[in-house]
Amino acid sequence: MTTVSTPIDRSGTDLSRIVKAYDVRGRAHEDFTADGSRALGAAFADLLDGADIIVSHDMRESSPELAGAFADGARTRGSTVLWASLSSTDQLYCASGLRDVAGAQFTASHNPGPDNGIKMCFAGAVPVGRDTGLTEIRDTAQAYLDAGTIPAARRRGEQREIDTLGDYIDTVLSLVPLDGERELTVVVDAGNAMAGLTVPALAQRVPSLRVVPLFFELDGTFPNHEANPLDYSTLSDLRAAVKREGADLGLAFDGDADRCIVVDESGEVVSPSAITAMIATGEIRRVRAEGETSPAVVANIVSSRHVRDAIEAEGGRWVVSRVGHSIIKALMAKENAVFGGEHSAHYYFRDFFFADSGMLAALHTLRALQKSSGTLSDLMAEHDPFAASGEINSRVADADGAAQRVRSAIEGVPGVTIDDLDGMTVTHWDEAMPEDQRWWFSLRPSNTEPLLRLNVEAATGNTMARMRDEILGIIRADAPAGRRRSDSAGPVGRPDGAAHPAARSRIPSLPAWAADVVRCPACRSDLVQHGAHITCSACSLAYRDVEGLPMLIQQR
Repeated sequence: MTTVSTPIDRSGTDLSRIVKAYDVRGRAHEDFTADGSRALGAAFADLLDGADIIVSHDMRESSPELAGAFADGARTRGSTVLWASLSSTDQLYCASGLRDVAGAQFTASHNPGPDNGIKMCFAGAVPVGRDTGLTEIRDTAQAYLDAGTIPAARRRGEQREIDTLGDYIDTVLSLVPLDGERELTVVVDAGNAMAGLTVPALAQRVPSLRVVPLFFELDGTFPNHEANPLDYSTLSDLRAAVKREGADLGLAFDGDADRCIVVDESGEVVSPSAITAMIATGEIRRVRAEGETSPAVVANIVSSRHVRDAIEAEGGRWVVSRVGHSIIKALMAKENAVFGGEHSAHYYFRDFFFADSGMLAALHTLRALQKSSGTLSDLMAEHDPFAASGEINSRVADADGAAQRVRSAIEGVPGVTIDDLDGMTVTHWDEAMPEDQRWWFSLRPSNTEPLLRLNVEAATGNTMARMRDEILGIIRADAPAGRRRSDSAGPVGRPDGAAHPAARSRIPSLPAWAADVVRCPACRSDLVQHGAHITCSACSLAYRDVEGLPMLIQQR
């Protein structure tokens, strides 16, 4: 077969801007161009020495073009492309594992519609990250862009279409069968994203489930809300539908459906740490019954303390990890861990090629509820015993300096231990201590922005709030008075001290001019409406909305 080199246009493309620690992510057609994708496909084929690659994509408007360019670049360098078309990310991982073939999924996950990216894996769904080939892919692709051409391999690779959805549904249902002991009504918010493809395919195989669909139409412009369930504001439709339908629970998936947030029968968000603890105990029980002794479970360092307690109480071995999916997957493989969980609602399964799957997490939750006689809130009560701030991001001029101030203030406190595995984790928790003195916090710098990420947990809500406010005060000591000192927040504390994902929106009860100027009295950050409460997006203090008036009564 005659092959020819492929000319490409660099047009100022700098791949170092879009190739991150674990994936590729950028603005489609701007810093992530078709020719940039073509060069990355060629470079991935080079790394694989021309081995086959499964290429799939999500529903974003730019995905077919970018995925097609990647496939063309890979074929130019000799790889055969197995074209899987529309797919969730865990569907791609499943195909990679079952076929023992490398894969590339085009998605920007929970990012806005104009963004796009690539998640790559080696054969068997083994992750590709900065230290396991992604840097080499970036550098090779950049060299092709700088040269303006991709040299042809001796033989151009073929392209064959494959269907992966059926095998994926077979696999997840074989791992977590729903036997129909109890019929359940579940509201599912697909966010116009890939769960709109996978959930209907699964639901028709499970007659014991009544699925109430929200936003199942695939639309990469996200006409209803962004597919980011960690943003509390995106869950309002789901929470309302759960209560309206009298549903047993609600599920919200992110853009590529590898993450899942669970809402209970009253519309309250279930902490991802509680889901981690529930699945972990069930998986430990299962493999111990099969003869495995002291099975390992991996949880990242900002998961609730209860996760460790639950794992060890069930006879498992708790293995702590730094944050990051390729880090957790590698550690799980090293420890042969049966399960892994992250605070960001990523859940990983040994029997699923150590890969993460929002669908499997949902199935585990559904099965646990089917086997119980109570509500989901009853089931989860034992797994959410502590008060948590969730992740609070602070934008500071000198992140290292702010972290050192915290260390200097805390390291002399009696009973404190400090761990530097991932940022700084400070623990003041002993069962001999009075309950109101038990707390811990994690402070980690962002890899990409001048942010510090704070997570605080304590045995009581008052202790959590006190420690949160003290640490934030130290972090933000150098911020100018009267100015915003927070860039954004992940999950933050509800008025009851539990965790919920944050929202960023105006306060509907205020006129627009007032919503633009009213700020949190404590830290001057944005305020967000949550039903009858108004919550600070940064420091998590909550205030009651009194009859729609701009009168804030602080709730501690």
